[in-house]
Amino acid sequence: MGRIRVLVVDDHRIFAESLAAALAAEPDVDVAAAGSGPAALRCLERAAAEGRRFDVALVDADLGAPGGVVRPAVPRAVPDDGEPPVDGISLVAGVRRARPEARVVVLADRDEARRAAVALQAGASAWVAKDCSLQRLLAVIRGVLRDETHLPPALLTGVLRELTAERRHRTESERLVESLTPREREVLRCMVAGLGRKAVAERLFLSPHTVRTHMQNVLGKLGVHSTLAAVALARRAGVGPAPLATAPAGVPGGPGVSGVPGVSGVPGVSGGDVVERGGQLA
Repeated sequence: MGRIRVLVVDDHRIFAESLAAALAAEPDVDVAAAGSGPAALRCLERAAAEGRRFDVALVDADLGAPGGVVRPAVPRAVPDDGEPPVDGISLVAGVRRARPEARVVVLADRDEARRAAVALQAGASAWVAKDCSLQRLLAVIRGVLRDETHLPPALLTGVLRELTAERRHRTESERLVESLTPREREVLRCMVAGLGRKAVAERLFLSPHTVRTHMQNVLGKLGVHSTLAAVALARRAGVGPAPLATAPAGVPGGPGVSGVPGVSGVPGVSGGDVVERGGQLA
């Protein structure tokens, strides 16, 4: 195995710097660090454009402190470029979509079977405790590059139970979605995309009254009582959102060219900065 390029993604500056420095001390490891989900995705894109690639991304499970989780009061890298935060589990899926060849290892403060199962479903190859030894982490990094999956032994039973239950729920959800007519499935995809009744009517060239009837039929056939519940069930069944019209470049809400923040004079992971150690700037 040649040199291993690792991307550390964590918004705790002290932890990210310490981990990056420890990994960079290994003779066959090059390390970069990103302080946010968007910065990590930009880093991956830049590396790919330059003909390089990251082999492994180490992603903080609590990136952005989702769900109101209270985290220790330590210096953090808070994005200052107006970009929305991306939580760790969502970033796993984003990394796998952007760079399918990269392996993702989730670093967690605590063992949670449910979240570990979700991370594996999103494409993670491992769930590792943040306080594990460096040698253990290096063994996991090298293991996932051999297509191994790593979980703490104490989590294995719980994760298998979660994955089995999720598959059962998915199968039932798929059966319910299959009971819908083609038009009702179109309406459901619009609901998944977050469109209201009027927007659905305009998109499908139907009257609001007809859309209301279709929505009621969708809820009834799926056995739920709210749009939110219908969307959750659709997601479990693998139903994606209807594609939305894209605004032209330069128009609010449309695509644009955003600058990539440079590295500050003081090494660190801040405001979405990308810092390279043990190699070229990523």
